[in-house]
Amino acid sequence: MKPIHLLFLGMLLVFPALGQKKSKSTPPPVMDIRTVVDKMAEEVDPQIIEMRHWLHENAELSNREFKTGEYIAKYLNSIGIENKTGVGKTGVVGLIKGGKPGPTILLRADIDGLPVTERVDLPWKSVKKDLYQGMNVGVMHACGHDTHTAMLMGAAKILNSIRDQIKGNIKLVFQPAEEGPPAGEEGGASLMIKEGLMENPAVDVAFGLHINSSTEVGHINYKPGGSMAASDILKIRVKGKQVHGSMPWNGIDPVVVGAQIVMGLQTIVSRQTDLTKEAAVVTVATFHAGVRNNIIPEEAELTGTIRTLDKEMQKIIHDKIRLTVTKIAESMGTVAETEIIIGNPVTFNDPGLTAQMLPTLQKVAGINNVHLTKAVMGAEDFSMYALRVPALFLFLGGMPKGSDPAKAAPHHTPDFYVDDSGMKTGVRTLCNLALDYADQWKPAGLLSPAAQK
Repeated sequence: MKPIHLLFLGMLLVFPALGQKKSKSTPPPVMDIRTVVDKMAEEVDPQIIEMRHWLHENAELSNREFKTGEYIAKYLNSIGIENKTGVGKTGVVGLIKGGKPGPTILLRADIDGLPVTERVDLPWKSVKKDLYQGMNVGVMHACGHDTHTAMLMGAAKILNSIRDQIKGNIKLVFQPAEEGPPAGEEGGASLMIKEGLMENPAVDVAFGLHINSSTEVGHINYKPGGSMAASDILKIRVKGKQVHGSMPWNGIDPVVVGAQIVMGLQTIVSRQTDLTKEAAVVTVATFHAGVRNNIIPEEAELTGTIRTLDKEMQKIIHDKIRLTVTKIAESMGTVAETEIIIGNPVTFNDPGLTAQMLPTLQKVAGINNVHLTKAVMGAEDFSMYALRVPALFLFLGGMPKGSDPAKAAPHHTPDFYVDDSGMKTGVRTLCNLALDYADQWKPAGLLSPAAQK
């Protein structure tokens, strides 16, 4: 006969549950981190909408986003995210330090409004006024930067709540002056980079998105390679000889010379540029001359924009503009000065990074709601980040479901409108891009063609 303790031991081996205390309740299953993101995106959506409305109602011009910066910093402080203010004049940079080793991922939102007087009848419409180039103007978020800011604030809250599970760091960049700083000032992405944004810790990759008024809510558009155009500023000064308007033969009319230049410039794209290679645009947007109806003035000034998607074409078009301006002025007995100010480069989506993150986009929005699109001639200073690290810039739907894209008011207009319901997809996109990239990251990383130069 075996001793009692040996019999009991044998029973434990056969029936191990006999040796365990019965728990009062079964612990809940551990929730997948992506499921947590989706759940929290639903929970924070009302707060994101509320923040968007405040930002919209309190729109501020480039390099003047003082209240906006204070609002963002106060929010980051309230949820325990360390941040630095006054970066690039009025920008805010937050840092979420993950609990595991990994890359530093930059998520960017632009925070500035435009000198546009809002016509949309909203309870939270902007009625702000400010000075722009000496003129008293309305100030409106006529390009959706208020939604970008609110979405990144929402993503910040979600990501910070799961920071212990995040690999690496997430740098939250609330950037001023994307629309361009005032004359004579620095600003935007280039100034933030100049002040050390890409260091401490060094950034490995950058993600950004832009809401679109003619793309339906819930949809995402993307394009590898050049997705947005380089944007250069054109200034032309035409010299004339002032004279009474009744005797033009005694002077040189810079208005007529300028008009001929405007028409001549249109042939550069339509007749002298190989548009089968890439698109290009030369636009004259302002024409200033004279002070009185019967005085031919001494001078006329024209300004405009040059948009290109190819560096070689960019150089050729610049050369042709200078030649056209000079020769038309000479043919009319005067001179004209041409100044071309190099602006934002092409916004370049790293092809490898784009392919890598495509499954993430399809997971967030659904495979049928993610669309490969052609490049657009708009410009973005997000391109400055893409010169230094692999980057991906996306377009997010903001048009109310069932609306006609042809009737959607364009960006930069008084009737511009994007729906609050589109922001939830943006928040989930930012969070999932950061989490998925970190999970797939290897120390060698990816190098964009621009970064290798």
